[in-house]
Amino acid sequence: MEVKTYSVTCQRVGSWWAISVPELKGLHTQARRLDQVAAMAREAITLLLDVDAATVTVEVHPEFPDTVTEALSARQAARDADERAERATESAVRTLLRDGYTVRDAGALLGLSPQRISQISARQKVTTTPTAA
Repeated sequence: MEVKTYSVTCQRVGSWWAISVPELKGLHTQARRLDQVAAMAREAITLLLDVDAATVTVEVHPEFPDTVTEALSARQAARDADERAERATESAVRTLLRDGYTVRDAGALLGLSPQRISQISARQKVTTTPTAA
């Protein structure tokens, strides 16, 4: 059974999402919410083509204001920055503990609790240098 994927566009018109399938001229439907667009488009396609729903998948491409694009971009940049900060923190913890800093000192330097430093070091299996009492 061959599965065909259709690209579906939709735009907000009043309180509805107007749905089009450019590949199938004249195929239009609507949905009340964005999360309903894929199901409504799939149903319209299967009815028009008289095919089994299992043979149809859709990719939804909504039109939205530029502010959404800006927000998505900013959110991705924040996730990327969080990942860089996590890697840098893990590296710093590893270095500090290997150089003999205490968990408390490492935490104070990095602005983290000693418990968080212990979690990071346990995850990394960092061996600490014993310090004189």
